[in-house]
Parts: sequence; structure tokens; C-alpha cells
Amino acid sequence: MVPSERTDATMTTRPNPNPNEPLEADLLLLNGRVLTLDARDRCYERGMVAVRGPRIVAVGGLEPGSRPIRAKKTLDVGGCVVMPGLINSHTHAAMTIFRGLADDLPLMDWLHNHIFPAERRLTEEWVYWGTLLACAEMMLSGTTTFCDMYLFEHKVAEAAKAAGMRAVVGEVLYDFPSPHYGPIEEGLRFTQSLIEQWAGDPLVRIAIEPHAPYTCGPPLLEACRDMGNRYRVPIIMHVSENESEVEQIRGRYGLRPVAHLDRMGLLGPDFVALHCVALDDQDMDLLAQNKVHVVHNPESNMKLASGIAPVPRLLDRGVNVALGTDGCASNNDLDLFAEMDTCAKLHKVSRMDPTVLPARSVLGMAVGSGARALGFGADLGEISTGKLADIIVLDFNRPHLTPLYDTTSHLVYAARGADVRHSIIHGRLVMEDRQVLTLDVDEVMDHVRNLARAVRTTPG
Repeated sequence: MVPSERTDATMTTRPNPNPNEPLEADLLLLNGRVLTLDARDRCYERGMVAVRGPRIVAVGGLEPGSRPIRAKKTLDVGGCVVMPGLINSHTHAAMTIFRGLADDLPLMDWLHNHIFPAERRLTEEWVYWGTLLACAEMMLSGTTTFCDMYLFEHKVAEAAKAAGMRAVVGEVLYDFPSPHYGPIEEGLRFTQSLIEQWAGDPLVRIAIEPHAPYTCGPPLLEACRDMGNRYRVPIIMHVSENESEVEQIRGRYGLRPVAHLDRMGLLGPDFVALHCVALDDQDMDLLAQNKVHVVHNPESNMKLASGIAPVPRLLDRGVNVALGTDGCASNNDLDLFAEMDTCAKLHKVSRMDPTVLPARSVLGMAVGSGARALGFGADLGEISTGKLADIIVLDFNRPHLTPLYDTTSHLVYAARGADVRHSIIHGRLVMEDRQVLTLDVDEVMDHVRNLARAVRTTPG
């Protein structure tokens, strides 16, 4: 059972021999309703969060006798909700440049007859500027971390770093030649170079990302498995996105995709399975037994008519299920608040049960479950002393958020990405009063508009 929201009135800080000595902070958020999303679901009605460097150094309620805090910058966030940043656990960021390019088509038609042909002309420049646009969109709608699979991923990493966003990125690997690296041997070498280049970076991590069982044969998957074991990085892959894929893999290997991957030794706590729409009971049992993380992408699955992932049944088995938007070519936006709303309502109507996937569970999918899936579980997903300061502030002084009876309910069913007022990533204020501080958003949009002229000439 999910604990109910409770309000505490004490400030939590690290022990200090002199509690009267001011706590030094770089940034102080005051007077907001602080939703910690910690294990006790603590909520501070009139709270504060103090940040020093990349981490939270104090969180609690404001009351007489609280330890004083001396901050370089203070934001009064009265009337706002302060919460952990959202985590978009699956997207293809640079596909912002293909937003609306080929809509209302089945998955395989969309992919093979429109997206793959457009991607054959893809360049580093397209990926860099498309990713910057995605970063702007995500920051403006409350996402502080995203997980990306695409081509020219070194440019995705560079764009995320320039924007100040936290990201897990990986070059998509196929059996056939890539428009970026050519033959698959070069793709594996490129992935290895990314792992080594970004090792230890505070914002960017690398994953190994074979596309899907139907585009990656056993030799490639074995190489990915071995590289993942060697470098101890996650493997992230589309799995069982629709029934057509399942039948294709069963015809090729005599097994369903999940069993096929299990036989090859890929499933485990460092494996992230994307979509997982077409699953049977044995598939779900294997995912649970191997502690695989699943990323649910409801809006993309709906738009491509792939089906409805059995998320409640996965959760009943103890599978960690995170939330993603997929790319803008199949969604067509990166707003995780909209994704949460869709997720909750989709499963209620599909099960004809209004109690399925309550708001707190869905909010957890977009925050804590995403942190665990991407390997940030010890550092992200809650507002607590010592955690990394990835924090968003939503303005609740809005007609569509009035009156307020239950904060979590409003966040899932009523809030919008446009309600996000401030965003902090790794302790850095990256958006203040709806102004992105790390990017010239107008310049980015103009650049992508110019790129779209070349995209329109793509045959397909």
C-alpha cells in the first residue's frame, strides 16, 4: 500500500556540533510545499530545501528555532510545489526534427518507409541541434534526466552537457550498416570509445543500446552482453513492442523475444527493456525473476497502435516499471506530465477498474522507478539530505490547480509541463521563472526550423 502524504515540521540537516551556526548553501528554496517522495512520503507544507554544490544539504519545515541558513541565492517559492525532477527513461531526443513528419501509420510502415529513409541522411549537426531542442522542451516541462537511444550519440552527449541536463546515452546498434558508423564492428568500437570518454562525468553516462531483437542477431547481442559485463554499464533495448515483432522472433528463433534474450544471458538487473507491450505470463515471470527494468511508453504505443503494456501485472510481480515518452516522431512531445496522465487513465479504462495505477504509483514511475532503472537509485528520485539536487518547482497558483486537496493527484491528473517554474539539475539553476538559463531557446528553434527544410526533401 502507498503511504498517505504526511506533513512534518522539522528541518533535517546533517549533524553539526553547533546548531546555531548558519548552514552555508548556494541555493535556498523557501516557503514551498516540499514533496520529498522519500520512503516515508514526507511532505512539508511550508518547507525549505537548501543546496550546496551538486547536493541537497538540508530539507524540512520552517518553524521558529530552525537552524539558520546563509545562502548565496534564495528563491521564495510560496504557492509552489517543490519535488524531485522527472526522469524520462526512454526517448530519441534528436527526433524532435522529425516531429509530425509521418503520422497515423503502423509501426513497421512508419519505421521502414519513413523514419529509416530520413535517418539515412542524418548528420551530426541534425542530431546536435535536435537534441538541444529536446533538452529545452524537457527542461521547460520538468524533466531533469533523460535516457537516449539514437545515432551520433556523441553529439547527444555534448548537447546534454551544454544544456546542463543529466543523461544516459547510447549509440543505437543494428546488424545492418549505420548511417553514422557503417559496419557493426565500428558501432561496437564507437560504443566502447563513448564509455571510456565519458567515464566519471557528473552528468552524462553511457549505456550499450542494441536496437531490438529483430534488428540485432545473436552475434551482435553476445558482443553487447560481453561489453556490458566488462564495463559494468547497462544494456537498453526495445523488446516486444508489438505482436508482429513477437511472431517475427518466434519464427526466426523458436522463442518469444524475452525468452530468446534470456537464453542468450542478457536479462538481469542491468538490462532495461523498452516498451514490453506484447508479453505473456512466461515473459513477465522471466522479467521479474531476472530483475529486469521495464520502461513504459503509453502515448507512443497508443499512437502506433502497438497495444497496451501489461503494467499492472508487471508491478504485481515486483518488476520495476519506469516511464518514458519515446521520441517526438511517435509521441509527439516530451512532456512527462502529459505522459503520467495518459498512463494512469489508459490502464484504468483497459482494466475497467478506476483503482488501477493510482496517482502515487504513476508519479513514482516518472521519478523513483526511473532513477532505479537508469542506475541512479542511490542519488536521485527523492528530496533528501545528501541526494543530488535535481529539483523542479511547479506554480500551483493556477486556475486548473485550484483548489488543492491532494498534491499527488494534481501532479498526475491536472498539472502540465508549462506549470514548471524553476528547474535545478546537479545543484545548478538551469531554468528560472520559465527562462532557460543554459540555452538560447530562440536560436535553437530557428536552427531546427532551417534543418527541417532539408528533412522535407527526404524521399520516403
